[in-house]
Parts: sequence; C-alpha cells; structure tokens
Amino acid sequence: MDTDFLLQADNLKLTEFDFLIRMLVTAGIGFVLGLEREYSQHSEKGEVFAGLRTFTLVALLGFLTAYLGTTFTYWIFIAGFLGVVGIVAISYWVTSNEGDIGSTTEFAIIFTFLLGGLVLVGSINLSLALTVITLVLLSLKITLRTMIGQLTQKEVYAFVRFVVIALLILPFLPNNYYGPFNIINPREVGWIIVLVSGIGFVGYILMKFLGTDRGILLTSILGGLVSSTLVTFTFSKKSKENPELSQNYAVGIFAAATIMVIRIFLLVYIFNKTMLIELAIPLLIILLTAFGVALLFYKRQFGKPQLIDKIVLGDPLNIKNAVFFGAFYMGILLLVSYANQVYGAKGIYVSSAISALTDIDAIAISVSKLGGNTMNLLMAQNAILIATLSNTIVKIGIALFTGSKALKKYVLLGYGCIFIAGIIGFLVLNM
Repeated sequence: MDTDFLLQADNLKLTEFDFLIRMLVTAGIGFVLGLEREYSQHSEKGEVFAGLRTFTLVALLGFLTAYLGTTFTYWIFIAGFLGVVGIVAISYWVTSNEGDIGSTTEFAIIFTFLLGGLVLVGSINLSLALTVITLVLLSLKITLRTMIGQLTQKEVYAFVRFVVIALLILPFLPNNYYGPFNIINPREVGWIIVLVSGIGFVGYILMKFLGTDRGILLTSILGGLVSSTLVTFTFSKKSKENPELSQNYAVGIFAAATIMVIRIFLLVYIFNKTMLIELAIPLLIILLTAFGVALLFYKRQFGKPQLIDKIVLGDPLNIKNAVFFGAFYMGILLLVSYANQVYGAKGIYVSSAISALTDIDAIAISVSKLGGNTMNLLMAQNAILIATLSNTIVKIGIALFTGSKALKKYVLLGYGCIFIAGIIGFLVLNM
C-alpha cells in the first residue's frame, strides 16, 4: 500500500502525520521561548515587544515558509526571513530611540523563525537542543551579568587562553601516528591537555561562584564522566595549593571514582550484555564501596568551619600541569605497546593492567567486544576487574606523588577500601 506524502522532495518526505507532529513541536518551541520573554519583560518594565503569541506565530511562520520553500522555491523562505528581520529592525529602531538599546529579544525572534524552518526539514533533536540552550541563556540574564561583574582580568585572560588552545591550536595538530610503535598521536595528546586544563578551569569557576563544597563536587561528577584519573591528578595538585580543602578534594576524587564504575557498567552493557550477567555483582561491590567512601567523607565535612573567604584559588588555567599529564600519558602509551608486543595475546592480564594506567574506557570496550568471541568470557571479565584494580593503584600513586599530606591519608584510606572491594569482587567472580 502506497503512503500518501504531503511533501516529497529529494531529501525530504513528509506524511500528514509527520507534518502535524513537526508543526506541534514548532509551536511548542515558540511557546516556551515566548513565555520566557513575556515573563522577563513584564517583570522588568511591563512593556512587551514580543511575547508568547508573537514568538509562537514567528516559529510557525518559519515552519510554513520552509514548507512552501521546499514545495515551490526556496525564495519563499528567504522572503519570510527578510520580512521578519525587517519588522524586528523597525521595532528596534523605535525602541532604541526611546532609550531601550537591548537587542536580546529581537535576536531571539529571528532565531525562533530559523528554528521553525529547522524543525520542518527534520532536525528536531537539534532544534530542541538549541531551544534549551537559548532558553537557558535568556533566563540567566541577571545571573550571568552578576558573574561577569565578579570576574577578574586574570580569569578572563585564562578563559581566552583556553579558547585559543581548544579551538585554534588543537584542531590543527596532526592527526597521525608517530614515534616508537607508531602510537603517538599529537591530536590525542592535545585532547588530554585540553581536558586536564579544562577540568581545572571549570573547577576554579565553580568553586568561586558555588563555594568549595558544591563547586568541587560538581566538577568531580562532570570530570568523572570523562576520566576519573584526570580528576585525581587535577585535584591532587590543587590540594597542595589549599591543603585545608584536602577533604573536599578527596570527596571529589571518590565521587569521580564512583562515576567511573558506572561508566564501566554502561560500556559493558552497550558492547557485550552477556558479560554483565556474571560481572554485575563484582562491579556492584566496587560501586557501592566507592559511593560509600565518597558519602562518608562528604558527611565528615558538615559542622566544619567554612574557609571560603580565606581560600586562594590559584591559577585558573594551569597549562604546566596539563602538559605534564600529557607527557605522562604518552609514556604510558609506550609502556602499553611494549607490553603488548612482548606478551601478545597470552599476556592479556598484563596488558589490561598496563592499559588501565591512564584510564579504563579503552580496555573495557576492547575486551567487551572480544569477550565470548576471540577471548574466553571469564578472561574478558577478569581483564576488566584487573584493569579496575590497576587504575585504582595508579590513582593512589598520583595522589601520593602530587597531593597534600592530608589528601594522601584520605586517598590511602578511601582507595584502599575500593581496592579491597575490587579484590573481593575478583574472588567472587572466580569462585
């Protein structure tokens, strides 16, 4: 049975149902953006240039002109866009003559029109993501203004340096492999440097505006999604700058470790669900232990005097530490490659232990793909647990080498419990 299409183009086919759904999504986008703008303008001055109804109609206009443009000629969409821009320009000219030179709402109107067209062509997820970002930016006007007013020149320069490294230097690094074993990739090393410096910079900003407790904890959770090893390194270095925050940094390190175990669960589930049947209990033992340690140290902070006003946040962007970790990462890559060459497939446990010296994602994905196929299932499960234990030892070493005296004690206690939990999990798996 042939489907009746309301629209058929080279790269776009829409049934009436698809058209209706996308039209409702477009109306919803215009509605929420208009609601925010009308509430914001009403609370500020009581005069509304464009509110709920206008934003909804503009979004639907973008949707309709995109449909007509796809059906007949794209000039219809261009004409609609120019019409909206013209009306907005006239409105801005009138309001600016009256002393109101703000242009946020005007730009939001134009952006809403484009979002309507974007929904029509099928980029619904992208449109919704852009809507959320726009909504957050619009609603955080006062908060952002307050935060920007508190930034120092040093912090602004640090942000500029980070942007230069991340957007102007990193993309141009060679994406090829060099050196012994042909495994050193400048682009990958650059990513490591950007991640380390980025975690440190985000932590600095969050600590400044949210306080030490919430700032460190939120940074560790976000950083743990990327690499708990990077979090351990960054927070260990920071603990020497502010030894009185060692327990706070310890909470962050253990929170990142908890996130790491959750990452392992997800990776094994995605790449080999069968492995997770027997591996779930050992991983759960480690996860509960890591969470318990993080919770214990977090509760120990309550009742202690806050030293926020006395805290020296240090350098917001420590490139030197990031480069050091990049060099450390390259050294580990060479060590892993050497072990693989010497021991080969028979040395899978040795390779797993060495591979996890940087982080565990790569080895978890690799053995999950091989488990039950070219590798014995139990061997693959053991390899993941061995990698977890190895990574725990590395993070203990990092903290002992770079952390404050207090942090060393906390890490030995906390990661010691996590390591013992890993041993227990290993024994349970092999019983």
